[in-house]
Amino acid sequence: MASTSSLTLSQALLTRAISTHASSSPTQSTDRVSFSVLKSTNSPACTPRAASVSTTRRHHLTTINRRIRASASSVETINTTTDSSLVEKSVNTIRFLAIDAVEKANSGHPGLPMGCAPMGHVLYDEVMKYNPKNPYWFNRDRFVLSAGHGCMLQYALLHLAGYDSVQEDDLKNFRQWESRTPGHPENFETPGVEVTTGPLGQGIANAVGLALAEKHLAARFNKPDSEIVDHYTYCIIGDGCNMEGISNEAASLAGHWGLNKLIAFYDDNHISIDGDTDIAFTEDVGTRFESLGWHVIWVKNGNTGYDEIRAAIAEVTTIIGFGSPNKANSYSVHGSALGAKEVDATRQNLGWPHEPFHVPEEVKKLWSRHTPEGAALESEWNAKFAEYEKKYAEEAADFKSIIKGELPAGWESALPTYTPEIPGDATRNLSQTCLNALAKVLPGFLGGSADLASSNMTLMKMFGDFQKNTPEERNLRFGVREHGMGAVCNGIAMHSPGLIPYCATFFVFTDYMRAAMRISALSGAGVIYVMTHDSIGLGEDGPTHQPIEHLASFRAMPNIFMLRPADGNETAGAYKVAVLNRKTPSVLALSRQKLPNLAGTSIDGVAKGGYTISDNSTGNKPDVILIGTGSELMFAAEAAEELRKEGKTVRVVSFVSWELFDQQSDEYKESVLPAAVTARVSIEAGTTFGWTKIVGSKGKAIGIDRFGASAPAGKIYKEFGLTPEAIVAAAKSLF
Repeated sequence: MASTSSLTLSQALLTRAISTHASSSPTQSTDRVSFSVLKSTNSPACTPRAASVSTTRRHHLTTINRRIRASASSVETINTTTDSSLVEKSVNTIRFLAIDAVEKANSGHPGLPMGCAPMGHVLYDEVMKYNPKNPYWFNRDRFVLSAGHGCMLQYALLHLAGYDSVQEDDLKNFRQWESRTPGHPENFETPGVEVTTGPLGQGIANAVGLALAEKHLAARFNKPDSEIVDHYTYCIIGDGCNMEGISNEAASLAGHWGLNKLIAFYDDNHISIDGDTDIAFTEDVGTRFESLGWHVIWVKNGNTGYDEIRAAIAEVTTIIGFGSPNKANSYSVHGSALGAKEVDATRQNLGWPHEPFHVPEEVKKLWSRHTPEGAALESEWNAKFAEYEKKYAEEAADFKSIIKGELPAGWESALPTYTPEIPGDATRNLSQTCLNALAKVLPGFLGGSADLASSNMTLMKMFGDFQKNTPEERNLRFGVREHGMGAVCNGIAMHSPGLIPYCATFFVFTDYMRAAMRISALSGAGVIYVMTHDSIGLGEDGPTHQPIEHLASFRAMPNIFMLRPADGNETAGAYKVAVLNRKTPSVLALSRQKLPNLAGTSIDGVAKGGYTISDNSTGNKPDVILIGTGSELMFAAEAAEELRKEGKTVRVVSFVSWELFDQQSDEYKESVLPAAVTARVSIEAGTTFGWTKIVGSKGKAIGIDRFGASAPAGKIYKEFGLTPEAIVAAAKSLF
């Protein structure tokens, strides 16, 4: 952008006090997402934008702001009657709460909170609607700090706004054991924090998911005479977020979907841990976001230009560590405490004579209004919903189940059941049957694939595609964006407890999205990961597409269910587990090849993780226990029949989920895998790593400890020794 076309923050920000936002240009799309850039410079005043990319990034803030439809008469300006000196004092309070907390912990990132304090003040004190005494009020605005290392900004804001989760003692215990103010924002530790951020770029993708959820629910449930879904998602992102590819994936989706209630602030302070971002990052971020369908606004002074910030709510240029006379605008303020000497110098520089963690009385009074105002906002919304419920009882019932996380009575009866007489099928196809059955009974069920819907079999046939102009639909088209897909689904899951997102790709491509899946597990986002083509059974595509180590890797991850069903009943059982566990994500590894429906499998058995499907022994003393998962369970069943013909007593165990089995009582586990029976053989088309835990030191694990190969599936299985004959031989070696 040329400097002549730049907008100040005051020109760009539209009031949060009105229900709709307006576009300043009649030719601008009403569905564009907003992105504001606040750029850090060597002095509070910015230099005119130069033509070169590097100069542009060093000296200017580009703001990307989404334009939203509203009539001209509805456009207002934010109430700026608060005395400017009081605003400055509030902003400095935010800065010094962050400085003091980082200094006391001798750990943390003070630079971003010092630079972004003006943004934080405008958002939390003047723009956003929320109820600090009920952080989970449905129609609140959502805030995401994608640059999660600067979390003391968010903690300071929550403290000033009156959230019970962040008291003064919590600030003083920043980054300490069992503190409610951990080193990066964690939704499960600190009410008021919407999503867990820290790995850069995850937060902006979560924000896209939050905004998608708002747009979807608004389209489904709002009526001409009653808008019960009407809130915004705000996000602060940094240079590091914009360097990570996931941010581009998510931003591309946001622009494509027209998520016009998502507003992102790019804290463009041109500093990262290694120094000035010019050493590695010189692209024109504003132009990139414009090309993705965002409305970009340039904010020249994000440090003291409060009217500019009020106007933009977009990309803002700040000085990292603003106010520190010797460390501002340098990498040394990014990730470590200022040090006592520099803290004193900063206090003197900003005219802050107060003791650590002090909040001036006039600042307390300014912020104290948010408690009664928030309660009034929630009460007003509750009254509006009560009227809505009277008029639209059926829609209200579905809506309440989504915002409360209550599953409809008897929903699980929609899941299909199978007998051995029913022809077999690939578990990816059986998965599609389950998905479509659940779509009819779960109001919050939605999801899609990373450009593989026809192969993952994840389309809900009774719904269309969620698109810019059809946001009420439930099939999500993510394109080839696995990482962004996972993080967007995390945002959807964290928006409302009754939203149940699923996403799909080939199992091997979880490598692209593992970071998002880890955040699912950490933050308790119950995303359902539908992963097909789960083994060498996919055949000719070869080792680039054949998972080997993936099952073991997810079994090693805390708080995630790794489920590998063997047939129709177990696929249905896996979905039942996934839907019921809203704070634990589930990974379903599904086959490409057809599998028979086996005798003895059951939906209820899956919930146990491991269970017996056949046994001709007595007294819990079989000669051998054969253990299989997924497509190899049928081999274990075949091998058992051969061994029984020779007079052996054989138990066959389906081991769908190690994690679920670990949750069972010792008595139950002994009934399935008695300690006295050491003759155990496992078979799985994946690495044998970890199986000693199940088969013991005297047992045998049959698997693949090398990469796969390109050939028909049957040939690969035979060459790698994954056959009933191999199981029989292994079992006989143990007698």
